[in-house]
Amino acid sequence: MTTGTYLDKILPQTREDLNDRMSSQPLNEVKARAKDAEETRSYYDAFSEDRLHLIAEVKRASPSKGDLAPDIDAAELARVYIDNGASALSVLTDRPFFKGSLDDLKAVREVSAESGTPILRKDFVIDEYMIYEARVWGADAILLLVISLSDMQLQDYQGLADELGMAALIETHDELELYRALDIKPRLLGINNRDLRTFETDLNTTHGLAPRVGGSTRVVAESGVSSIEDARSMRAAGADAILVGEALITADDTVTKVQELSSVRIPRLTGMETNVPRDAIEQTIPGFGNVPGQGYPTPGGGVPGIGGFGPPRFPGMPGDLGPFGPRGG
Repeated sequence: MTTGTYLDKILPQTREDLNDRMSSQPLNEVKARAKDAEETRSYYDAFSEDRLHLIAEVKRASPSKGDLAPDIDAAELARVYIDNGASALSVLTDRPFFKGSLDDLKAVREVSAESGTPILRKDFVIDEYMIYEARVWGADAILLLVISLSDMQLQDYQGLADELGMAALIETHDELELYRALDIKPRLLGINNRDLRTFETDLNTTHGLAPRVGGSTRVVAESGVSSIEDARSMRAAGADAILVGEALITADDTVTKVQELSSVRIPRLTGMETNVPRDAIEQTIPGFGNVPGQGYPTPGGGVPGIGGFGPPRFPGMPGDLGPFGPRGG
């Protein structure tokens, strides 16, 4: 499968590296090891409190920015994240393009044992082997990219993760991918603000897609968040969590940056409130609403008709809010 994005360069290398690991340790051996792996922690429940949660990422490098901090101590960085408010962690394990490793995942797992902070294995899952492997090395969740997997693979891999006690974060980039993702009724849905063709980020991607997701599915906004204003904007769009790596790694003061991005504790506005304080809307949706003749934005849904914003997310509504009303069940 080709994607027309930078993934077409990454995925062949992912397959080559996977084949090497499979030749040294066959699938049946990895399955056997997975049965004896430590108990997982719930990635979904990490976001149960009604506020914006931070998923802090251990990220050494990226294809778009090159080296960020190739020599970081993954365990020490994870400890900083945990001690300063991160609700969950993400660890990149791709070596050729992100300089990550399964050893980083193992190290972070050991550090997080006391706090019980759950961990996402961030990699390009293309085979069931990688899901069993994630379980063996201590992951509580895996990432599944809609753009690189068939509908059957998405369904099967999400099901396998569930069987193994792990969550699956289903990542989307546009409307078509969103509807494909919603067909498998994900509990965790990622919206990546980065265009994988140009590497540019646009937070309006989350504003355009998140309102179409039903309230029982938890939304994670990925990429492009670097400030408290960005974080509040993602909360306004309906995100339950933000996944941040680069901004934490490159910050002059990582401790302060983690605390800052973990500090958005505004409940999600549903659009059904009849008397939302004006200052609450201003705080939740900075920069929006100052449109002549339109007043302040619709709580939880942005300004209708501006930037492609849709209706607000309604907690408890099954499926998503598509252009023709509720979808799915």
